[in-house]
Amino acid sequence: MAYYFVKLAIVMDKSLPKSWALLLPRLTPYLFLLPALLILGLTVFYPAFQAFYLSFTRYDILTAPEWVGIANFRRLWADTVFWQTFRNTLLYMVCVVPLLVMLPLGLAILVNQKLRGVRWFRAAYYTPVVISMVVAGLAWKWLYAETGLLNQLLRLLGISADGIPWLTSPSWAIFSVMAVTVWKGLGYYMVIYLAGLQAIPQELYEAAAIDGSDGVKQHWDITVPLMKPYIFLVAVISAISATKVFEEVYVMTQGGPRNSSATIVYYLYDRAFKDLDISYACTIGLVMFVLILVLSLLRLSLERLTAGAERV
Repeated sequence: MAYYFVKLAIVMDKSLPKSWALLLPRLTPYLFLLPALLILGLTVFYPAFQAFYLSFTRYDILTAPEWVGIANFRRLWADTVFWQTFRNTLLYMVCVVPLLVMLPLGLAILVNQKLRGVRWFRAAYYTPVVISMVVAGLAWKWLYAETGLLNQLLRLLGISADGIPWLTSPSWAIFSVMAVTVWKGLGYYMVIYLAGLQAIPQELYEAAAIDGSDGVKQHWDITVPLMKPYIFLVAVISAISATKVFEEVYVMTQGGPRNSSATIVYYLYDRAFKDLDISYACTIGLVMFVLILVLSLLRLSLERLTAGAERV
Protein backbone atom coordinates (compact mmCIF):
# COMPACT_ATOMS: atom_id res chain seq x y z
CA MET A 1 0.00 0.00 0.00
CA ALA A 2 2.78 2.41 0.94
CA TYR A 3 4.49 1.68 -2.38
CA TYR A 4 1.45 2.93 -4.32
CA PHE A 5 1.24 6.05 -2.14
CA VAL A 6 4.87 6.86 -2.88
CA LYS A 7 4.42 6.17 -6.59
CA LEU A 8 1.41 8.49 -6.62
CA ALA A 9 3.48 11.12 -4.82
CA ILE A 10 6.21 10.87 -7.47
CA VAL A 11 3.67 11.33 -10.26
CA MET A 12 2.11 14.29 -8.45
CA ASP A 13 5.55 15.78 -7.82
CA LYS A 14 5.82 16.85 -11.46
CA SER A 15 2.62 18.87 -11.34
CA LEU A 16 2.84 20.37 -7.82
CA PRO A 17 4.33 23.72 -6.79
CA LYS A 18 7.92 23.81 -5.62
CA SER A 19 7.00 24.13 -1.91
CA TRP A 20 4.88 20.98 -2.10
CA ALA A 21 7.61 19.19 -4.02
CA LEU A 22 10.02 19.91 -1.15
CA LEU A 23 7.48 18.66 1.40
CA LEU A 24 6.84 15.29 -0.26
CA PRO A 25 10.23 13.68 0.65
CA ARG A 26 9.50 14.47 4.31
CA LEU A 27 6.12 12.77 4.09
CA THR A 28 7.47 9.62 2.42
CA PRO A 29 8.48 7.85 5.70
CA TYR A 30 4.99 8.46 7.11
CA LEU A 31 3.44 6.97 4.00
CA PHE A 32 5.39 3.78 4.67
CA LEU A 33 4.18 3.85 8.29
CA LEU A 34 0.56 4.43 7.29
CA PRO A 35 -0.47 0.73 6.95
CA ALA A 36 0.96 -0.11 10.38
CA LEU A 37 -0.68 2.98 11.90
CA LEU A 38 -4.04 1.99 10.42
CA ILE A 39 -3.74 -1.52 11.91
CA LEU A 40 -2.69 -0.10 15.28
CA GLY A 41 -5.54 2.38 15.15
CA LEU A 42 -8.13 -0.33 14.54
CA THR A 43 -6.73 -2.92 16.96
CA VAL A 44 -5.19 -0.81 19.77
CA PHE A 45 -6.08 2.90 19.81
CA TYR A 46 -9.78 2.65 18.94
CA PRO A 47 -10.48 -0.15 21.49
CA ALA A 48 -8.56 1.85 24.11
CA PHE A 49 -10.66 4.98 23.53
CA GLN A 50 -13.81 2.85 23.46
CA ALA A 51 -12.88 1.28 26.81
CA PHE A 52 -12.22 4.74 28.24
CA TYR A 53 -15.69 5.85 27.16
CA LEU A 54 -17.38 2.70 28.49
CA SER A 55 -15.83 3.23 31.93
CA PHE A 56 -18.19 6.20 32.31
CA THR A 57 -21.27 4.20 31.29
CA ARG A 58 -23.36 1.24 32.39
CA TYR A 59 -22.96 -1.48 29.76
CA ASP A 60 -23.50 -5.24 29.86
CA ILE A 61 -23.43 -6.17 26.12
CA LEU A 62 -27.18 -6.90 26.17
CA THR A 63 -28.22 -3.24 26.39
CA ALA A 64 -26.93 0.01 24.92
CA PRO A 65 -24.38 1.99 26.98
CA GLU A 66 -25.98 4.39 29.46
CA TRP A 67 -23.95 7.38 30.64
CA VAL A 68 -23.47 7.32 34.44
CA GLY A 69 -20.50 9.67 34.88
CA ILE A 70 -18.11 8.68 37.67
CA ALA A 71 -20.51 6.18 39.27
CA ASN A 72 -18.24 3.27 38.33
CA PHE A 73 -15.26 4.93 40.00
CA ARG A 74 -17.27 5.50 43.19
CA ARG A 75 -18.27 1.87 43.07
CA LEU A 76 -14.64 0.88 42.59
CA TRP A 77 -13.57 2.97 45.58
CA ALA A 78 -16.02 1.07 47.81
CA ASP A 79 -15.30 -2.37 46.31
CA THR A 80 -13.50 -4.46 48.97
CA VAL A 81 -12.73 -7.24 46.50
CA PHE A 82 -11.01 -4.81 44.14
CA TRP A 83 -8.80 -3.49 46.95
CA GLN A 84 -7.96 -7.04 47.94
CA THR A 85 -6.86 -7.83 44.39
CA PHE A 86 -4.99 -4.52 44.30
CA ARG A 87 -3.06 -5.49 47.44
CA ASN A 88 -2.39 -8.93 45.96
CA THR A 89 -0.98 -7.30 42.83
CA LEU A 90 1.28 -5.00 44.87
CA LEU A 91 2.42 -7.99 46.94
CA TYR A 92 3.15 -9.81 43.69
CA MET A 93 5.33 -6.94 42.53
CA VAL A 94 7.16 -6.60 45.85
CA CYS A 95 7.98 -10.32 46.02
CA VAL A 96 8.51 -11.24 42.36
CA VAL A 97 10.34 -8.22 40.92
CA PRO A 98 13.43 -8.34 43.22
CA LEU A 99 13.83 -12.05 42.50
CA LEU A 100 13.51 -11.52 38.75
CA VAL A 101 16.09 -8.73 38.93
CA MET A 102 18.73 -10.55 41.01
CA LEU A 103 18.45 -14.25 40.18
CA PRO A 104 18.65 -13.90 36.35
CA LEU A 105 21.73 -11.67 36.77
CA GLY A 106 23.42 -14.41 38.78
CA LEU A 107 22.44 -17.00 36.17
CA ALA A 108 23.71 -14.76 33.37
CA ILE A 109 27.08 -14.35 35.10
CA LEU A 110 27.22 -18.14 35.55
CA VAL A 111 26.47 -19.05 31.93
CA ASN A 112 28.73 -16.27 30.62
CA GLN A 113 31.75 -18.23 31.83
CA LYS A 114 33.87 -20.19 29.36
CA LEU A 115 32.95 -23.65 30.59
CA ARG A 116 32.44 -26.94 28.82
CA GLY A 117 28.78 -27.53 28.01
CA VAL A 118 27.74 -23.99 28.93
CA ARG A 119 25.42 -23.84 25.91
CA TRP A 120 23.44 -26.73 27.34
CA PHE A 121 23.02 -24.82 30.59
CA ARG A 122 21.80 -21.78 28.66
CA ALA A 123 19.26 -23.91 26.81
CA ALA A 124 18.13 -25.58 30.05
CA TYR A 125 17.57 -22.26 31.82
CA TYR A 126 15.75 -20.82 28.80
CA THR A 127 13.47 -23.85 28.22
CA PRO A 128 10.73 -22.69 30.66
CA VAL A 129 10.36 -19.48 28.64
CA VAL A 130 9.20 -21.31 25.52
CA ILE A 131 6.78 -23.53 27.44
CA SER A 132 3.18 -22.32 27.35
CA MET A 133 2.04 -20.82 30.65
CA VAL A 134 -1.02 -23.07 30.54
CA VAL A 135 1.20 -26.16 30.30
CA ALA A 136 3.53 -24.84 33.00
CA GLY A 137 0.59 -23.99 35.26
CA LEU A 138 -0.92 -27.45 34.92
CA ALA A 139 2.43 -29.13 35.56
CA TRP A 140 3.04 -27.08 38.71
CA LYS A 141 -0.55 -27.67 39.82
CA TRP A 142 0.17 -31.41 39.77
CA LEU A 143 3.40 -30.81 41.71
CA TYR A 144 1.48 -28.79 44.31
CA ALA A 145 -1.31 -31.36 44.67
CA GLU A 146 -1.94 -33.01 48.04
CA THR A 147 -0.38 -36.22 46.72
CA GLY A 148 2.00 -34.38 44.40
CA LEU A 149 5.78 -34.65 44.24
CA LEU A 150 6.50 -31.73 46.61
CA ASN A 151 4.30 -33.04 49.41
CA GLN A 152 5.62 -36.56 48.89
CA LEU A 153 9.16 -35.23 49.37
CA LEU A 154 8.12 -33.35 52.50
CA ARG A 155 6.63 -36.53 53.95
CA LEU A 156 9.69 -38.56 52.93
CA LEU A 157 12.03 -36.09 54.65
CA GLY A 158 9.81 -35.97 57.73
CA ILE A 159 9.22 -32.21 57.42
CA SER A 160 5.42 -32.37 57.19
CA ALA A 161 3.34 -35.49 57.66
CA ASP A 162 0.21 -33.91 56.19
CA GLY A 163 1.95 -31.94 53.46
CA ILE A 164 1.41 -28.25 52.70
CA PRO A 165 -1.84 -26.94 51.14
CA TRP A 166 0.05 -25.03 48.46
CA LEU A 167 -2.97 -23.94 46.42
CA THR A 168 -5.83 -24.40 48.87
CA SER A 169 -4.63 -22.23 51.75
CA PRO A 170 -5.09 -18.43 51.69
CA SER A 171 -1.65 -18.10 53.27
CA TRP A 172 0.16 -20.20 50.64
CA ALA A 173 -1.77 -19.83 47.37
CA ILE A 174 -0.43 -16.53 46.05
CA PHE A 175 3.18 -17.41 46.95
CA SER A 176 2.84 -20.76 45.19
CA VAL A 177 1.71 -18.94 42.04
CA MET A 178 4.58 -16.46 42.40
CA ALA A 179 7.06 -19.35 42.32
CA VAL A 180 5.78 -20.35 38.88
CA THR A 181 6.09 -16.77 37.59
CA VAL A 182 9.69 -16.56 38.82
CA TRP A 183 10.58 -20.01 37.46
CA LYS A 184 9.22 -19.17 34.03
CA GLY A 185 10.76 -15.69 33.84
CA LEU A 186 14.31 -16.53 34.89
CA GLY A 187 15.51 -17.57 31.43
CA TYR A 188 13.95 -14.60 29.64
CA TYR A 189 15.62 -11.98 31.82
CA MET A 190 18.84 -14.03 31.88
CA VAL A 191 19.14 -13.55 28.10
CA ILE A 192 18.72 -9.76 28.49
CA TYR A 193 21.50 -9.69 31.08
CA LEU A 194 23.66 -12.00 28.99
CA ALA A 195 23.54 -9.53 26.10
CA GLY A 196 24.76 -6.79 28.42
CA LEU A 197 27.51 -8.94 29.98
CA GLN A 198 28.96 -9.85 26.60
CA ALA A 199 29.28 -6.13 25.78
CA ILE A 200 31.57 -5.51 28.79
CA PRO A 201 35.27 -5.53 27.72
CA GLN A 202 37.22 -8.41 29.26
CA GLU A 203 40.14 -6.02 29.85
CA LEU A 204 38.22 -4.38 32.69
CA TYR A 205 38.10 -7.66 34.61
CA GLU A 206 41.79 -8.30 33.93
CA ALA A 207 42.69 -4.82 35.21
CA ALA A 208 40.52 -5.36 38.29
CA ALA A 209 42.24 -8.69 38.97
CA ILE A 210 45.62 -6.93 38.90
CA ASP A 211 44.32 -4.39 41.43
CA GLY A 212 43.24 -7.21 43.74
CA SER A 213 39.55 -7.32 42.93
CA ASP A 214 38.45 -10.89 42.33
CA GLY A 215 35.43 -13.19 42.60
CA VAL A 216 32.22 -11.62 43.89
CA LYS A 217 33.93 -8.28 44.59
CA GLN A 218 34.95 -8.06 40.93
CA HIS A 219 31.34 -8.39 39.80
CA TRP A 220 30.21 -5.88 42.43
CA ASP A 221 32.84 -3.34 41.32
CA ILE A 222 32.49 -3.80 37.54
CA THR A 223 29.50 -5.88 36.47
CA VAL A 224 26.75 -4.27 38.55
CA PRO A 225 27.64 -0.61 37.75
CA LEU A 226 27.95 -1.31 34.01
CA MET A 227 24.74 -3.35 34.00
CA LYS A 228 22.58 -0.60 35.56
CA PRO A 229 20.67 0.16 32.32
CA TYR A 230 19.81 -3.52 31.95
CA ILE A 231 18.86 -3.80 35.63
CA PHE A 232 16.47 -0.86 35.29
CA LEU A 233 15.03 -2.36 32.12
CA VAL A 234 14.44 -5.75 33.74
CA ALA A 235 12.96 -4.11 36.85
CA VAL A 236 10.40 -2.16 34.83
CA ILE A 237 9.51 -5.03 32.47
CA SER A 238 9.08 -7.48 35.35
CA ALA A 239 7.05 -4.94 37.36
CA ILE A 240 4.71 -4.30 34.44
CA SER A 241 4.42 -8.06 33.85
CA ALA A 242 3.61 -8.56 37.54
CA THR A 243 0.67 -6.15 37.25
CA LYS A 244 -0.69 -8.19 34.32
CA VAL A 245 -0.44 -11.68 35.83
CA PHE A 246 -3.44 -13.74 34.75
CA GLU A 247 -2.74 -17.12 33.14
CA GLU A 248 -1.04 -18.78 36.08
CA VAL A 249 -3.78 -17.56 38.45
CA TYR A 250 -6.52 -18.74 36.08
CA VAL A 251 -4.99 -22.18 35.56
CA MET A 252 -3.83 -22.90 39.09
CA THR A 253 -6.20 -21.26 41.59
CA GLN A 254 -9.02 -19.42 39.78
CA GLY A 255 -8.29 -16.55 42.19
CA GLY A 256 -9.03 -18.63 45.28
CA PRO A 257 -9.28 -19.48 47.99
CA ARG A 258 -11.45 -16.49 48.94
CA ASN A 259 -9.73 -14.20 46.38
CA SER A 260 -6.41 -14.64 48.21
CA SER A 261 -4.54 -15.19 44.92
CA ALA A 262 -6.69 -13.03 42.62
CA THR A 263 -4.92 -10.17 40.83
CA ILE A 264 -6.36 -7.05 39.21
CA VAL A 265 -6.33 -8.63 35.74
CA TYR A 266 -8.07 -11.76 36.98
CA TYR A 267 -10.72 -9.65 38.71
CA LEU A 268 -11.17 -7.66 35.48
CA TYR A 269 -11.67 -10.91 33.55
CA ASP A 270 -14.08 -12.18 36.18
CA ARG A 271 -16.29 -9.09 35.96
CA ALA A 272 -16.16 -8.80 32.18
CA PHE A 273 -16.64 -12.39 31.03
CA LYS A 274 -18.42 -14.06 33.95
CA ASP A 275 -20.69 -11.23 35.09
CA LEU A 276 -20.79 -9.37 31.73
CA ASP A 277 -20.20 -6.14 33.66
CA ILE A 278 -18.22 -4.61 30.79
CA SER A 279 -18.29 -0.99 31.95
CA TYR A 280 -16.99 -1.86 35.42
CA ALA A 281 -14.27 -4.04 33.87
CA CYS A 282 -13.23 -1.07 31.70
CA THR A 283 -12.99 1.04 34.87
CA ILE A 284 -10.66 -1.53 36.41
CA GLY A 285 -8.66 -1.55 33.17
CA LEU A 286 -8.30 2.24 33.34
CA VAL A 287 -6.87 1.96 36.86
CA MET A 288 -4.43 -0.66 35.55
CA PHE A 289 -3.37 1.68 32.76
CA VAL A 290 -2.63 4.45 35.29
CA LEU A 291 -0.63 2.02 37.45
CA ILE A 292 1.49 0.87 34.51
CA LEU A 293 1.96 4.48 33.36
CA VAL A 294 3.24 5.43 36.83
CA LEU A 295 5.70 2.53 36.75
CA SER A 296 6.97 3.57 33.32
CA LEU A 297 7.39 7.21 34.39
CA LEU A 298 9.18 6.07 37.55
CA ARG A 299 11.58 4.04 35.46
CA LEU A 300 12.33 7.02 33.19
CA SER A 301 12.87 9.28 36.21
CA LEU A 302 15.26 6.81 37.85
CA GLU A 303 17.16 6.37 34.59
CA ARG A 304 17.59 10.15 34.19
CA LEU A 305 18.70 10.56 37.80
CA THR A 306 21.22 7.75 37.39
CA ALA A 307 22.55 9.21 34.14
CA GLY A 308 22.83 12.65 35.76
CA ALA A 309 24.69 11.26 38.77
CA GLU A 310 27.16 9.44 36.50
CA ARG A 311 27.87 12.65 34.55
CA VAL A 312 28.58 14.51 37.80
